[in-house]
Amino acid sequence: MSLVDRLNQDMKQAMKAKDKVRLSVIRMIKTSLQNESIKHGKELSEDEALTVLTRELKQRKDSLQEFERAGRQVIIDSVQEEIAIVNSYMPEQLSADELQTLIDETISEVGAKTKADMGKVMKAIMPKVKGRADGSQISHLVQSQLN
Repeated sequence: MSLVDRLNQDMKQAMKAKDKVRLSVIRMIKTSLQNESIKHGKELSEDEALTVLTRELKQRKDSLQEFERAGRQVIIDSVQEEIAIVNSYMPEQLSADELQTLIDETISEVGAKTKADMGKVMKAIMPKVKGRADGSQISHLVQSQLN
């Protein structure tokens, strides 16, 4: 089942259950997917849809950090719920061991030795982990490997 089909099905269920938060998040995701589709002038592939989902998740995580700094507990709870909903549409995340193995393989593939080679490693690894790992976590792990 494609992501759009799954979103449509879940949207119907959220409407029936009168789950306003879930319905709102699904509508935002669908709107983002539609806007991206219009921008590209074609139907989105699964990879492109995953990119949109990742962007939506990152926006919410960034907002969460800001609200935590401001101490806005009510909004924090709401954003955490939204993050959980968006996460339910993301592919399964890589475990720490799988991620470390992938990083090691990529570093040896590119022949990286120093921090100056970090860009090469990140460019090579990001397509491999698309949607299955957080970019900042990968960056941190790669940086620690290249010291």
